[in-house]
Amino acid sequence: MAKKKWGMIVDIDKCIGCQACVVACQSENNIPINEEGHFNQRRAIQWIRIERYWEGEFPDVKARFLPVFCQQCDDAPCEPVCPVFATYHNSEGLNVQVYNRCIGTRFCANNCPYQARFFNFWEPEWPDSLKNQLNPDVTVRSRGIMEKCTFCVQRIRRSSREAARDGREVEDGDRALSPACVNACPTHALAFGDMADEESAVSVKSKQELRRQAGTRPGGRGYHLLDDLGTHPNVVYLKKVDKTAEEHEVHG
Repeated sequence: MAKKKWGMIVDIDKCIGCQACVVACQSENNIPINEEGHFNQRRAIQWIRIERYWEGEFPDVKARFLPVFCQQCDDAPCEPVCPVFATYHNSEGLNVQVYNRCIGTRFCANNCPYQARFFNFWEPEWPDSLKNQLNPDVTVRSRGIMEKCTFCVQRIRRSSREAARDGREVEDGDRALSPACVNACPTHALAFGDMADEESAVSVKSKQELRRQAGTRPGGRGYHLLDDLGTHPNVVYLKKVDKTAEEHEVHG
């Protein structure tokens, strides 16, 4: 199979802040249940979070939502500081986290500018009524290690194996391949695919929007989070379209 480079597009204009992606991620990846005490101690684990911002003054206040998760950086600051090589960049553009190698130094979390890594402070426990919902394809992480988003690598691996078995390439936009957050989004604000494939939807869209944003063509909405840090993320965000602000700029 051809070399892959997995990436994602997040369209802020479509995000409604419903947090369906957060719930889907919790369920798919066996993320420990966050209780009130965990939140109060700022030790809750969320591989994807929806940051909420407010713009304007009352009564013209507008809510802005920003999904944030591991950006799978090509030049990830978290990787060189790990003393046991528990996190590294693989050949498919993923920032891999090897849980049974991690010793919990938290160096990677301190070096992550996106605050997308979480330290597991407690041995996870689920009530009996929820134990059957645990995903057998994902390990249950024990206390004392770092964990984070991996673009649901278990789904990528399963789809790749099945495609190789059938003698075909992985199909662009396959729901079995896409991370749980992408499949759960009701507004299709998230899109996942192979950035190395010139014809994939995410590759075409990201290059088009980033090129426009750079000034080659007007009207581009594409950008990277904290782009000035030079981490070169594999996640492209598309700006919010605010028609009211645009009209104000034109007529104001």
